[in-house]
Amino acid sequence: MLIASCVFAMLAGLLHALIFVLESFRWTHPNTMKTFSITSPEEAAATKEMAFNQGFYNLFLGIMAIAGAGLALAGRQAIGVTLIIAGAASMTLAALVLFVGSPDKRTAAVKQFATPALSLLCLLGWAIL
Repeated sequence: MLIASCVFAMLAGLLHALIFVLESFRWTHPNTMKTFSITSPEEAAATKEMAFNQGFYNLFLGIMAIAGAGLALAGRQAIGVTLIIAGAASMTLAALVLFVGSPDKRTAAVKQFATPALSLLCLLGWAIL
């Protein structure tokens, strides 16, 4: 169960690294604008600074989850599991906020929710066994 948790944590981390690239470096590109339901170049320009900052939040969460998985797999289970929980719980809760607060973005919220939530569920199963 710990290995499965680590795999899901790494997948969640990679997704958040991709979101970082989109938000911090590709925000005004047409494909990114479409992905985030941005309707005009003016709207993208007006929100670019906020997206840049938010992208780094996503990067740091991704790093936390991936580092935690790496440490857990390397035998540093206490540190690794702690980092996985912190990163995956933050990702899961942020996805729930997006799901509740932005009904038009529920598909994206479910995608962001799935892997960190599965990581946490696997950790719970590992802890119980």
